[in-house]
Amino acid sequence: MKTVNVHEAKTNFSRLLATVEESNESFVICRNGEPVADLVPHRRKSRTVPHPVLRKMTINYDPIETATEAEWPGRFR
Repeated sequence: MKTVNVHEAKTNFSRLLATVEESNESFVICRNGEPVADLVPHRRKSRTVPHPVLRKMTINYDPIETATEAEWPGRFR
């Protein structure tokens, strides 16, 4: 990570964004030598990874098993 001060970040913000976008480089923005913020590439969340709580859930039946006549609601018989 490269370090830039607030003035440099304000002055060259478009250039910094272009660098982050093109090379996935990260920057630390400092005020008076102290880190204030990180400018990092955006990382999209994977939509195929299930929520951790859903991983703990289990199904105690076979979901493709056919239902018996008694298991169907009366209005659908």
